Amino acid sequence: MIAEAGHFALVIALGLALLQALLPLYGAAVRDGALMAFGSRAAVGQLLFIAFAFAALTACFVLSDFSVSLVAQHSHSDKPLMYKIAGVWGNHEGSMLLWVVILALFGGAVAAFGRNLPATLKARVLAVQGMIGAGFLAFILFTSNPFLRLDPAPLDGNGLNPLLQDPGLATHPPFLYLGYVGFSMAFSFAIAALIEGKVDPAWARWVRPWTLAAWCFLTIGIMLGSLWAYYELGWGGWWFWDPVENASLMPWLAGTALVHSAIVVEKRDALKRWTILLAILTFSLSLIGTFLVRSGVISSVHAFATDPTRGVFILGLLVLTTGGALTLYAVRAPSLKLGNLFAPVSREASLILNNVLLMAITSVVFLGTFYPLFVSTTSSDQISVGPPYYNMFFVPVMLVLMIAMTIGPFLSWKRGDLAAALFRLKAAFVAALGVAAAVTWLTAGKGSFAAAAVGIVVWVFVGSLLSLALRTGLGQVALATVWTRARGLPRATYGMAVAHMGIAVTALGIIGVSAWTEESVNMLKPGEAANVGGYEVRLMAVADAQGPNYTTKIGTFEVRQGGALLDTMIAERRQYPNPGSETTEAGLRVRPADVLYVTLGQPQPGGAWTVRLYHHPLVVWIWLGAVIMALGGGLSLSDRRLRVGAPRRAAAAATAAA
Repeated sequence: MIAEAGHFALVIALGLALLQALLPLYGAAVRDGALMAFGSRAAVGQLLFIAFAFAALTACFVLSDFSVSLVAQHSHSDKPLMYKIAGVWGNHEGSMLLWVVILALFGGAVAAFGRNLPATLKARVLAVQGMIGAGFLAFILFTSNPFLRLDPAPLDGNGLNPLLQDPGLATHPPFLYLGYVGFSMAFSFAIAALIEGKVDPAWARWVRPWTLAAWCFLTIGIMLGSLWAYYELGWGGWWFWDPVENASLMPWLAGTALVHSAIVVEKRDALKRWTILLAILTFSLSLIGTFLVRSGVISSVHAFATDPTRGVFILGLLVLTTGGALTLYAVRAPSLKLGNLFAPVSREASLILNNVLLMAITSVVFLGTFYPLFVSTTSSDQISVGPPYYNMFFVPVMLVLMIAMTIGPFLSWKRGDLAAALFRLKAAFVAALGVAAAVTWLTAGKGSFAAAAVGIVVWVFVGSLLSLALRTGLGQVALATVWTRARGLPRATYGMAVAHMGIAVTALGIIGVSAWTEESVNMLKPGEAANVGGYEVRLMAVADAQGPNYTTKIGTFEVRQGGALLDTMIAERRQYPNPGSETTEAGLRVRPADVLYVTLGQPQPGGAWTVRLYHHPLVVWIWLGAVIMALGGGLSLSDRRLRVGAPRRAAAAATAAA
């Protein structure tokens, strides 16, 4: 009965989504207040019914109702409760239901908190959200129904993929979808603006919080996925340029460009057409990621194994959504005013350079992801694009971008002075040069490119601090004045500096693990040792143990340096009887300076075991930097100027003062 109720709730939600897509749009055209207001009620109603359906599916998993086909395929009565719940979205059908829940959540948020929006703009934004929701609800109901029954019901289920039975994978998809789907708000605002034919600083102020929130969620989602791949897959790497990894990176890059482009619209009433186009492209890239994962055109540890029929449906939605939006853009964008002019050297120009470099990187990743697919579908050839291709383009462009993004905040709007900006950054230049020289000396000249890259990281980090010092007058006025200015600075200013510092921290981790990693593969018997990265790692014993829903072989290792015992590490090989597969649980010794990584491989003749050792300098800074980036975005979001209701409150306060 629970499953049938959930299915019926989805049917009602589809009906509401269709009404939300049509009535507010017509109401905005004829200026009918009642029809425009209906959009908010429909959005809230759609959210309630989809949330009920999601709760119903969760109940089926928690109660182990194996008469529901999805539960039988992806759950088991022996699974811990946490992974029963994670099993709800650890499959195609359930993850799509999570997708539409989050889509409805954003629509409901606009309905509830968008009281300051003009009635016509709000109605059109909700109508576009309704169109997207209707498309994906139809996809679920007609091709991916999560509530299908089995008759007769099996006594037990197949169990969730063991690789997904991990806290990282329990939290990674929700954050990732909050980012993917969150960019639908920027898309809806862009389409609504094209219909109205009006893009102005107020529009940019309304769209920026939604875009920034989606960017923060996607940053955390990508970080969690990278962290999971590092410790769970046993490959000793944090990024593999897998097509599905690329599918999440592309909207993040485009979304980063969109956040910066919207600043120009808000501050200088310029780059309107480009910002609208970026909003369309960013959400389109999110849809492309959805298509890649579910179409069956790629094989990946991250992908859902689905039949091509579902891929065709999503491809149709992608073509309809992106094609319709670009057609509307082609018709309406020429009527948008170009906005204010600015000099080639200015804050606006630096943000344009930021956008060009980010979209260049996005294009490189897009080409590397889809070119092999294009070749395989047009010929019998099979090719692969690996890390050398991406690194050849990605690394130099990112380093240029990091240099440029440090200079930008020191330039004035409309017309800047490059020489003056560089002069203000002299302390950052000296620090970068000194650190690069120190790294070269410490590494005995090995990896001079890495040393230069570390210097650029220091340039970004110190430059971000200097931008705050400049705004507060640190070193130029009394400390009391500095404190007063610091308290008065907008939180968005702090958020920008923190996010830039987060990028520097992540880049430092990437450089460290890329340039100075050491690896050792050994055949060890208990009592034997191997060396890596200055550590001696000794296999002490391998024992059998029983887990909640698996059996495991536990390898115990001692870590020594200079003869002194530093730590004891555990690595496992787990065997899951349901669904009958084996996973590797790496042993990790985590320190700020490095990570020692140990995996226990297959047993060998004579009582030996395959043991793989990695020494990864600075790798933890990759994920720490991502957290700092997201915190910077959250700090900017807390700025009342970026909250949707701020303009109304400011206007009310001004009226009261008058």
